[in-house]
Amino acid sequence: MFTLQQMKAAHAKVKSGADFPRYIQEIKALGLKKYTYSVSDGAITYYGKNGYHVPAPAIYELKSINSDASPEQLRHVIAIHQQGQTDFPTFCQQAAMAGVKQWVIDTDRMLCIYEDSNGRELVSEPIPDAGY
Repeated sequence: MFTLQQMKAAHAKVKSGADFPRYIQEIKALGLKKYTYSVSDGAITYYGKNGYHVPAPAIYELKSINSDASPEQLRHVIAIHQQGQTDFPTFCQQAAMAGVKQWVIDTDRMLCIYEDSNGRELVSEPIPDAGY
């Protein structure tokens, strides 16, 4: 199974959104089934087979999540981030304002699923092919 150090090493190669699909392929090859990213503090939990999981600690100060979630606002936030108009910290703040509690990267279905504080899906986006 994978280690936290392997996940961090793979993530360190991501310099822009264009690198994201290759990153997902790399961590999937290490045995990752999914991971959850907590928008409130940046903590991540990586999941493998048979209940295996590895937590990574929070990386920033706690931010509040808007209880009035807006899929429309989130779609806009995602679109401008994918166009390179925002950096990652800004994206996380804007996602929190749109009501995102966490996103789930599902490497089996190749989806990024944004969820509100009640665990409801707000937006689900396909993860592009890495172009291999």
